[in-house]
Amino acid sequence: MMRRTRRTILPIAIFLFTTYIHAQVPTQDDGPLQPNTDTARPKQIGNDTIIRMAKAGLDDNIILQTINLQPGHYDVTPDDLIALKAAGVSQQVIAAMQAHGTGLDIRTHHTPTGEITPQSFGLDDPGVYYKDKQGEWIPLKIERLTIKSGGTVKSLLTHGIISRDMNGHIDGAKSPLVLPTGVEILIYAPVGTEATEYDFLRFREHSDNREFRTLTGGVFHSESGADRDEIEFTPKKIAPQLYTFTVPIDIEKGEYGVLPPASAGMQGTGKIFTFSIPE
Repeated sequence: MMRRTRRTILPIAIFLFTTYIHAQVPTQDDGPLQPNTDTARPKQIGNDTIIRMAKAGLDDNIILQTINLQPGHYDVTPDDLIALKAAGVSQQVIAAMQAHGTGLDIRTHHTPTGEITPQSFGLDDPGVYYKDKQGEWIPLKIERLTIKSGGTVKSLLTHGIISRDMNGHIDGAKSPLVLPTGVEILIYAPVGTEATEYDFLRFREHSDNREFRTLTGGVFHSESGADRDEIEFTPKKIAPQLYTFTVPIDIEKGEYGVLPPASAGMQGTGKIFTFSIPE
């Protein structure tokens, strides 16, 4: 009787073991087991989320941290900015949304009041920078500038202040820095100055040097001539002391520079930020 019972139990045990093993091996139809990655894809936040956070009374520092750390896309057209302000969003938060929208992701440095500073963008010194492919801000090439002043002119928009022609000379036929068209330029202006006091210049190229002619005192916008080399540009203020503009896609190839106001009006030597646009 015992021998017959063992003969019955053994096939049942083998069947159960085989069924268990088969259940653990994925079939070809089912494919390999994959982790659920839906929870690993944070949803982008936008204007509506920021407005809800502001109306809920959350501190600006919390909202700024959210903008900095969370993936997001913010609409910052003039109408959007008006709507944000009307909804009670603070100026500091709006500025952070503008900076994020231009690719200038705010890092983690804020003043106790949440104000954006140049250090928020990883910048320590005033100067002129360009954004590389990794989104980092890299200084433009600084070159030595020799300056000579010429005749004087008067401008009604400067209340009769006398300004002088300025002839600039840079040694070398080309800037060591080559940039593409459409690149973003960032001006970190010293305290007490604005980006409108800078000149965006196209150089006259020679075999061993580059030259330009402009007016001292940043009065290009009030009076200019065909014999001067300024390029009109409209820098956008994105934070205190910080301004951006984009090199036009259709700009001509050649040698270019950004002249800071500290060099304007001098006679002798100064500095200028330079770059080349290749063919």
